[in-house]
Amino acid sequence: MPALCVTQITGWGIVYYAFPVLLSRITADTGWSAGTVTAAFSAALLVSAAAGIPVGRVLDRRGPRAVMTGGSVLAVLALLTVAAAPGPVVFLAGWTAAGVAMAATFYHPAFAAVTRWWGPDRVRALTVVTLAGGLASTVFAPLTAALAEHLSWRATYAVLAAVLAVVTVPTHALALRAPWPPAPAPAPAAAPDPGGRPGAKTPRTARSRPFLLLAAALTLSGFAMYAVVIGLVPLMTERGADTTTAAWALGLGGAGQTLGRTLYATLARRTGPTARTALLMAAGGVTTAALALVPGPVAVLVLLAVMAGVVRGNLTLLQATAVSDRWGTADYGRLSALLTAPATVAAALAPWAGAALAGGPLGGYDGLFVALAACSAAAVLLALASGRRTPPGGAPPTGGPRAVSGH
Repeated sequence: MPALCVTQITGWGIVYYAFPVLLSRITADTGWSAGTVTAAFSAALLVSAAAGIPVGRVLDRRGPRAVMTGGSVLAVLALLTVAAAPGPVVFLAGWTAAGVAMAATFYHPAFAAVTRWWGPDRVRALTVVTLAGGLASTVFAPLTAALAEHLSWRATYAVLAAVLAVVTVPTHALALRAPWPPAPAPAPAAAPDPGGRPGAKTPRTARSRPFLLLAAALTLSGFAMYAVVIGLVPLMTERGADTTTAAWALGLGGAGQTLGRTLYATLARRTGPTARTALLMAAGGVTTAALALVPGPVAVLVLLAVMAGVVRGNLTLLQATAVSDRWGTADYGRLSALLTAPATVAAALAPWAGAALAGGPLGGYDGLFVALAACSAAAVLLALASGRRTPPGGAPPTGGPRAVSGH
């Protein structure tokens, strides 16, 4: 588990969180439009969504070592390509490769590994990994800003790629060697159920109404959450903050994620999956609306960024446990990939769509954040609609926190 903690901090911090800090420097240096640059980053996240499903199948069968080690090597090569890109086409190619690396190294494979290895104790283990991962922006957003003060954006990415290579490649190769446990057998009595009870066959579960509504709720919530992350720096600079201060706000939001994740186990014990999902999505909408409507001062905006991070940290764990809480751990890798693929697509579109909407019909990042709060409100309604009580005789999943609907 310590190895995954270190690699999640480093991978997310360098491959994901460095981008919003360097965005304005990339556009200023190259002359490429913000839409062009963010579209390349969005393409990486789209590729990550598509690659996540086959990666999930491999994880279920063989475990995380080869997947995460190979993904780490690819991430280093992809960032070096981005740093050296002479034009938008090569820049896009670099980010496309980075998308495959994200699918193989970010939370999804780490969650699959933790869920299988730690079994009934998975919530505690997932909490520890995501507590560490929440520090990614706290560490690397300010570090990236500091490097960019003295280096070009290209040199900054090259330095970060070197750090990524030194930390993640050997760690994944050497630390993920534990035997891969066999998948838990589905409960035979639940296998015919088309509604998604534990043990249901993957195709039946993935087509069930609760699964589809939950996927839709996570998609809207994910779009709002990731658009807020990418839009926070420009929102604050629009209101007079310098880039370094805005980067610190983004980083402190990561510290808020870590704080929020310490609260998730308690929340999971006291609420069912549906109530927990709706509550956290509603909280995300409230913090987003506050960022839209509170003009300042900067210290207040930083505090709101931290509060948004607290909610974001809980939403990450909510997504990590969504499948196991409702349908058990059999086929976790594939079911989780299917559930979160639309949300990953939405997250992929968020940087480009956010920049386009803020620069066009919504008239700035204030208007964008109001629209994102509305997305979160719609997600709450879908989450409530996805819940249903387990029929009499239906066995809830074992080994996880209260697997009830929450109504």
